[in-house]
Amino acid sequence: MSLLQRLEKQKVLQLEKEEHLDISSSRRELRQSNRGQLQEIILNLHKKVIQELKDVPEDIKENPDQLAKKIETIVNNLLDQEEQTIARTQRQLIIAEIIDETIGFGPITPLLNDPAISEVMVNGPHQVYVERDGKLMLTGVTFRDNAHVLHIIDKIVAPIGRRIDESMPMVDARLPDGSRVNAIIPPLALNGPTITIRKFARDPYTVDDLIKFGTLTPQMAQFLEACVKARLNIVVSGGTGSGKTTTLNVLSSFIPPDERIITIEDAAELQLRQEHVITLESRPPNIEGKGAITIRDLVRNSLRMRPERIVVGEVRSGEALDMLQAMNTGHDGSLTTGHANSPRDMLARLETMVLMAGMDLPIRAIREQISSAIDLIIHQSRLRDGSRRITHITEVQGMEGEVIILQDLFTYRQTGVTEDGKIKGTFQSTGIRPKFIHRLEASGIKLPLNIFSPSVF
Repeated sequence: MSLLQRLEKQKVLQLEKEEHLDISSSRRELRQSNRGQLQEIILNLHKKVIQELKDVPEDIKENPDQLAKKIETIVNNLLDQEEQTIARTQRQLIIAEIIDETIGFGPITPLLNDPAISEVMVNGPHQVYVERDGKLMLTGVTFRDNAHVLHIIDKIVAPIGRRIDESMPMVDARLPDGSRVNAIIPPLALNGPTITIRKFARDPYTVDDLIKFGTLTPQMAQFLEACVKARLNIVVSGGTGSGKTTTLNVLSSFIPPDERIITIEDAAELQLRQEHVITLESRPPNIEGKGAITIRDLVRNSLRMRPERIVVGEVRSGEALDMLQAMNTGHDGSLTTGHANSPRDMLARLETMVLMAGMDLPIRAIREQISSAIDLIIHQSRLRDGSRRITHITEVQGMEGEVIILQDLFTYRQTGVTEDGKIKGTFQSTGIRPKFIHRLEASGIKLPLNIFSPSVF
């Protein structure tokens, strides 16, 4: 993409952001001033619109734009029949809310369409927070009641074969664009039905985007690209919301287009652009408690599907053992993520997860599996100002006695905070060449000699 195209894209995104802000603020003001009256009108009209849409041809129903125009026409006709006069701004709000309720996800639809918002958190019917620019903010968006929130949850989970009820009050799901959804309902959630939506960019982030955001440096990006192309086994670790999945997606983009890739996730989120990609998704148990297909089942099955690359969205339990065995039995170049506070903690968590597989293995045998399987750990953190940084790129060098030896290759060091609360820091190369450098050279990849020189970026 040329510089001119990038500038044009940024301009379009900024205009969209301003437009969404204007729409959201005007809707909020109208809701707050006419909440009870408007909600009653919208609820009555919505029921009538649903009845009217039963006779609409299927080709219109399948086209969101045409369906939205049809709903607008129906609502306008119904409003014209009302005895009371409704102001133009209120009419526009009513039409927008009914369209969102019918073909969108209700009151949170404008938030999901806002490119500046990265996360939407519904804490019961009367409190909705968003994450914007790394900061949490309370919005004026509300639902009518608990039943309204439950209706939206059902609308999200039903198309992908998931369910949520008192017998199964938690669910992981995804939106059509791949955004990650978690929902939990009473009696577990005392505030009321709770939805957490981790949004993904309309266009998947590239490595250039991460460099622009300050997540890593061009030198680190060049090194990671070489590691992926040389088929090293890589684990991305970090805390919740640190950007692990985004980084995994960027790493996956370095996989050559002629390789067969199998992705395995609880809810399909990865947005790979290669042609030869097989996407596998786990399945929860049915209403009788049977038929569950776990990540571990899918990892084992993927080994029979002639994979050249296995990408597991996240390892949480016993599938870690199968993943390590795959890495140790010729399936090089595998990628995965895991929750941890540091690269060393990631190894400790992997040990625990292997034990969760139910195998009574000695700790030394587990550590030998880990040290021989994993080549690189990329640790990512979300800092206090909301920014994400890759704080460690660490090589797994092998065993020394009972201990797995780690060696940092690149690190991030925080140096202070600016007056406006932004974190200041520097990326550093430790000056140590990785032991697997010969594997990069054997793959025909030659990195600049100074990339590992001790320096500050």
